[in-house]
Amino acid sequence: MKIKYSLLKEEKNTWARSGIIDTNYGSFKTPMFMPVGTLATVKTLTPEELYACNSGIILSNTYHLWLRPGEDVVKKAGGLHKFMNYKGPILTDSGGFQVFSLAKRKDITEEGVKFKSHINGSPLFLTPEKSIEIQNKLDSDIAMSFDECIGYPADYNYAKQSTERTLRWAKRGKVVHNNEKQALFGIVQGGEYEDLRKMSAEETVKIGFDGYSIGGTSVGESKETMYKMIEYSTPYLPKDKVRYLMGVGEPIDIIEGVIRGVDIFDCVLPTRIARHGNAFTHHGKINLRNLKFKEDFSPIENTCDCYTCKNYTKAYIRHLITSGETLGGRLLSIHNIRFLIKLTEDLRKSIENDTILEFREEFLKNYDKKD
Repeated sequence: MKIKYSLLKEEKNTWARSGIIDTNYGSFKTPMFMPVGTLATVKTLTPEELYACNSGIILSNTYHLWLRPGEDVVKKAGGLHKFMNYKGPILTDSGGFQVFSLAKRKDITEEGVKFKSHINGSPLFLTPEKSIEIQNKLDSDIAMSFDECIGYPADYNYAKQSTERTLRWAKRGKVVHNNEKQALFGIVQGGEYEDLRKMSAEETVKIGFDGYSIGGTSVGESKETMYKMIEYSTPYLPKDKVRYLMGVGEPIDIIEGVIRGVDIFDCVLPTRIARHGNAFTHHGKINLRNLKFKEDFSPIENTCDCYTCKNYTKAYIRHLITSGETLGGRLLSIHNIRFLIKLTEDLRKSIENDTILEFREEFLKNYDKKD
């Protein structure tokens, strides 16, 4: 089967909602944060550690797996789940973000995108059809349409041309999508412009997809602008389909996204900041390299239920980080991922109780405190 989304509850004061997504590899509740496993691995963590964090779904990257080890290798292994021994749902992105990060504007054409491999500089050409073909072979639960992630700021005329091209690419990708077990999501673009977001959402829905994503956020714009981009998109997406905000992982942004009707999120942030010694807490991010933690024999957070907080102290993790030991980043990654997933669990409870605005107020009041 393809995925199935069921709406469970709409919060009475906002657009926030809770639901459940059924897949061939299990079900998970939304809102949900999705850890990023770019190269078929969430950096330094095993699948079992992700299960322990209560991860509902993870993401892998089409572009990176295309280059290494190659989609045909993954297919021969039996698909991405078997290749990486992950027994839960997996979403693959389309490579569209690499258009934003690696390609020059002049190399983006109607046919596709030219850019160079970040590995060896060899020329690459990615089209909507090629992106879907790769994802079909990876056999993820959810594949993403190929899109152009519009940079910020972008002038109106370019944003309009790009958004219209993304719609044409979405149609081309849908035509060649042939994995009957795999859902295909469309992506809403439109930059910061309300009319373009509305047009993109409505036209993407007309094409018809199994779920819908909001793209082109977290690309340098202010938080206020990001929230408006979401507000300009979600009202035009169907209530019976998943809504996914791409590339967003700051705790405050997850809360604001949920309030505006988003179901799932992804970001490399929890593992990236972990590798630099940083941890999420309910009082903001802390850097364990700080000397004040040298003799702090308490957990990162006393109220956290993750493996790291149950077993290790800030002093020990600081020792690992300052000594260059990999275990330090691993332990912080476990904590940070669990922190964001627990945040979405708490948001689900607030939706059930129609108290999400109070939850936001309380969270922000504590998060802004400084130690």
